[in-house]
Amino acid sequence: MNLTIEEVQGNKGLCGNITGLPACGSSPLIKKHVKDKQKKLLVTILCPLLGSFLLLCAFYGGLRLHDQWRKSSGTEDMDMKKGNFFSVCSYDGKALYKEIVMATEEFNDIFCIGKGGYGSVYRAELPSGDVIAVKKLHHVPEMAMHRSFLNEIKALTEIKHRNIVKLFGFCSNSRHSFLVYEYLERGSLAKILSMEEEAMELDWQKRLKIIKGIAHALSYMHHDCSPAIVHRDLSSNNILLDPEYEAHISDFGTSKFLKIDSSNWSSLAGTYGYVAPEFAYTMKVTEKCDVYSFGVLTMEVIKGKHPGDLIAYLMSSKPENIELKDLLDQRLLYPSQEIERNLKSVLKLVRAY
Repeated sequence: MNLTIEEVQGNKGLCGNITGLPACGSSPLIKKHVKDKQKKLLVTILCPLLGSFLLLCAFYGGLRLHDQWRKSSGTEDMDMKKGNFFSVCSYDGKALYKEIVMATEEFNDIFCIGKGGYGSVYRAELPSGDVIAVKKLHHVPEMAMHRSFLNEIKALTEIKHRNIVKLFGFCSNSRHSFLVYEYLERGSLAKILSMEEEAMELDWQKRLKIIKGIAHALSYMHHDCSPAIVHRDLSSNNILLDPEYEAHISDFGTSKFLKIDSSNWSSLAGTYGYVAPEFAYTMKVTEKCDVYSFGVLTMEVIKGKHPGDLIAYLMSSKPENIELKDLLDQRLLYPSQEIERNLKSVLKLVRAY
């Protein structure tokens, strides 16, 4: 502070309150020094971040290349043969597999809620509190067909419709193979119609709602999916109801994916009494297979039981000769005029198709 300008001359970059020196905030050299320190700090921070990002990209790229190599070399098929394949949407497949086996006590009959030609269905409550329906398959397609089977399962997991039971995925190893579905607590329409008290809870308004829900689901499968999906086994056993009596189509175990302008020949599948007569000898899968089954199912909802010989009677008789009361579930009171008109309209459509 007491020095003169003559005593400090020749020293670059000095600043201060001495007459002849620049003020400390305005020295170009000081500014340059500060900027250099800032640049070094920025480089010190950015370099590790950039390096980490590049490493992550390289790791991800390596995984993708490895996955493609596995697919092209058949390694993935080998894993399937060893029984290590798990495909469950939004879940850790291996963990879920173990939880299901534990929740059902190795598929104990006390957890079984239904049996069919393709497998038995179990109720499984997971540690998270979620309840799911698990269909343990009696038979899994041969390895030659395994990839197409899994592709079909993957496509079905992407179906989202309020009247179609959600399929979460497929789990398989050398011991068990099963499909994982959402759980609908009221169970099947067939079970409800077979029980006196439960059937009487299904008033005419609810039954029309069920018919409408099934129609919406079929319309979605046939016209909004690409390729179209034909269920091929539409029956009251495969219609599940939620707490609000909303209908949900389930069990796509025999579904057939249609390709445009293809013949779609297939083996006979479906439930006796619901299969279109012409399918028995043409063996050609089209949406009409489901339409016929829907007609039978609609009559069953209205009648309260499978219509049986009433189908032939309804098809052969003139509309004016058919009494509505003969087609109704006698356990319910006769419908109001508005409901009666709706039921007649539905039966007219059923007869037309």
